[in-house]
Amino acid sequence: MPGMDADRARIDAAMRAAVVTSDPYLTEIASHLIVAGGKRLRPVLALVAGQLDGGSAGDDVVQGGVACELVHLGSLYHDDVMDEAETRRGVDTVNARWGNLQAILAGDFLLSRASEIAASLGTEVAGLLARTIGWLCEGQIEELRHTYSVDRPEQSYLASIHGKTASLYGTAARIGGIVAELERPTIDALTDYGNAYGMVFQIVDDVLDLTATAEQLGKPAGHDMEEGVYTLPVLRTLASGRSAADELRDLLGKPLDPTERDKAIGIVRSDDGIESAITTARDYVAVAATACDRLGDGPAVEALRQAPAALLATVLSTSTG
Repeated sequence: MPGMDADRARIDAAMRAAVVTSDPYLTEIASHLIVAGGKRLRPVLALVAGQLDGGSAGDDVVQGGVACELVHLGSLYHDDVMDEAETRRGVDTVNARWGNLQAILAGDFLLSRASEIAASLGTEVAGLLARTIGWLCEGQIEELRHTYSVDRPEQSYLASIHGKTASLYGTAARIGGIVAELERPTIDALTDYGNAYGMVFQIVDDVLDLTATAEQLGKPAGHDMEEGVYTLPVLRTLASGRSAADELRDLLGKPLDPTERDKAIGIVRSDDGIESAITTARDYVAVAATACDRLGDGPAVEALRQAPAALLATVLSTSTG
């Protein structure tokens, strides 16, 4: 939508400013992934929410979006330690460059800065962001407790991605509405929209992990399955009751070597688990559209309405190409 490039520039400037400290070493580590780039989807969502009344988003709305993005970045620092990841966004991870201890502490610092910013926006925003950090942890724990489990319930997957991913989108949209002082029914509709968008985002990401090439992903395809994280396409294949389910079940339940990983990817790609997962993503696109129906009209609402379908289109082009 018009003006979004300028808004992204405002977001980037605010994010860089938020992590400046009196210690240049900590500033460098804390700003590492900010400098590396990113789509800034959470703060953009907060800003669009703050523009629903037809005006431009104020600096407080920008700060609310930045708080959400700093929570996201802090979680990435911690995730990369847990995954022993070496690259992210085309650069070395913090743990690869500076070590696990620095990465953990820098991640904690980002969470603290996010909390400080949220507190400056009022007790409701501060409490909401704190609760969302809890949801992220709950989602990650739910995933970890089912690692390598071929009997992982689908509800466990959905609860995990809601906590790990969707909740922060819902919170970003809600904070944008709260700070912009929108009506409560509008704020609730924005929250429902953000949660649904986040579910689409994560299902699309999980499908791409199985359908895209290593070059497109920047990492080997099937990485989640290799690490024992069985996402929706895999769970749907395992639950199909067909020969593919038995074949896949025999492979999974343990770490995979590259040959086993490629075989497992082939099984999932040849069954209809991927298409079934895409259908579920479409259901969440429809939930987001229904939330938009409660937001009225205008360019900001239209931008929100188009975003989930555009996100889903990225996986459709890959899975059918």
